[in-house]
Amino acid sequence: MPDKSTEIARILRKNQTESEEIFWKLTRKRGLLGKRILRQHPILFSYFGRKRFFVADFYCPEKRLIIELDGKIHEFQKDYDELRTYIIQQLGYRVVRVANQEVSDIDKLIENLRLYLE
Repeated sequence: MPDKSTEIARILRKNQTESEEIFWKLTRKRGLLGKRILRQHPILFSYFGRKRFFVADFYCPEKRLIIELDGKIHEFQKDYDELRTYIIQQLGYRVVRVANQEVSDIDKLIENLRLYLE
């Protein structure tokens, strides 16, 4: 039986936002600069001896890069997002936040992500 993080990641994969679907079509099968990108990938860590996790929207294991697509909800949870980003960075990952609107200009988005992926 899958653990909770895997279960939640599977649910999120089945219920992607429109921006996530567009981005996934671009990135799957090494479509983004030849890099392997995983979607809805659990990031596991321990906090005061308890197992915890975040589910990254997209993750490039080769570069330890997390790409978060931020929709309207993120306007109301900035403090949470900043704390989450801080924790993830302390775990040795880099985090790039992309507004959903940026996904509509794929060429510009690819150029921006190139800085992190090459």
